[in-house]
This record gives sequence, structure tokens and C-alpha cells, in this order.
Amino acid sequence: MRRARNRKYLYLCHMSKKQKYYVVWAGVMPGIYDSWTDCQLQTKGYDGAQFKSFDTLKEAEHAFASSPYAYIGQKNSTTGRPQKAARDDDDSELSPEIVENSLAVDAACSGNPGQMEYRGVHVASRQQVFHYGPVYGTNNIGEFLAIVHGLALLKQKGLNMPIYSDSRNAISWVKQKKCKTKLPREPRTEALFQLIERAEKWLHENSYTTPILKWETDRWGEVPADFGRK
Repeated sequence: MRRARNRKYLYLCHMSKKQKYYVVWAGVMPGIYDSWTDCQLQTKGYDGAQFKSFDTLKEAEHAFASSPYAYIGQKNSTTGRPQKAARDDDDSELSPEIVENSLAVDAACSGNPGQMEYRGVHVASRQQVFHYGPVYGTNNIGEFLAIVHGLALLKQKGLNMPIYSDSRNAISWVKQKKCKTKLPREPRTEALFQLIERAEKWLHENSYTTPILKWETDRWGEVPADFGRK
């Protein structure tokens, strides 16, 4: 085995009929690796790690020079099956009904109202894309803000993928372009209400084609963005 290095990336070359190459866009040392073990060493425990496997070195080199979001969740050209991003918890299969190249959002609240936070997670890779909080608020507000955050981010990045939310209320509020919370507006919630107003303003001033889909928890289990505090 020979190790090669240049200014942009590091990769290991190893000839094998079933050789896989692992692109690490974000990790301890971004680069291209020829073993799952080496990929894990660069990504396990690394906050915001982004990585994926490819069948050929040429594909890996092209992917490494591109945005990870252009590849995560896309179909494998040789098998025609969805190619998942490599991850160490890849023992749970998604339902075929689910669009893997998608963004899932969720909120958590310690008490309701209470300390609230929300986040967005890429479904195929299970990588966290954004996070906000904690701030004093409600779960429904967090779910609403998470969807709008996702819409704005996907439009800004020019990405075409659906957003999943398990909150019917939040989906309805987004469609109505209004956060219909009953939380009192007071000094400790003022910053949150300013954020709500910015979200509502964005909805009124922007058009989007992003599908907002209901995550069916009863059939699919918890949404990938779930905080795991139930």
C-alpha cells in the first residue's frame, strides 16, 4: 500500500475488485481514504463530519472537489440504488417511502413553554446541518422556525430537496405564513418574537418550490432530527 499526499488531499491507493473509496469533506483531515477504518478515524466524534463512499478513485476525486450536498443521498450510477453516506450507526434502514436526499427538522422543549431548541438533519447521512437555541419558547414555535430556517437555507444554497417535519401545526403555520402561537410577548421572549417576525417576513417575501412533507412517526419511527429526549 502506498500513501500519497498533495496540497489538497490525502488518499490511500489499494487495488481490489471491490475497493471502496471514502471521501471525507469535513473531518480531522479531509481527503480520500481507501478503508472504512481510516474514514472512521477521521470522522468518528467529529462534530459536523461529512463523508461518503464511492466505487472508483476517479469518482471520489471528482466528489472531493465538489460540494458534499451534490452527492449525499444521490443514486449510485453503477447499481441504481440510493447510495447512503457512510456513518457508524448505519444499522437502521429507512422506509422506501422516504426521500433520502432530504432535510428533516425537529424541535425539543424542556417544559412547554421552556428552554427550546431546534435543528435540521440531512436524512441520508444523518449529519446535522443547522442548530439553534436553547431559548425560552414552545415546541410549536421551534418546529415552525426550523421549517423556515430549512427553506431559507435550501434556497440560499440552490439545493432541491424536500423538508420533513412531524408537526402538523408547524406545517400549517408555514403554509399560512403566520406563527399562531399563544406565548405571551414579554421581555424574556422578545428576542424570540423578533426571530418569528423575521421568519414570517421571509415567507411573505420569498417564493419556494421545496416540498414540505409530514414525517409519519407511526410508520417510520422518530424523525431523524429528533433530539431523543422522549
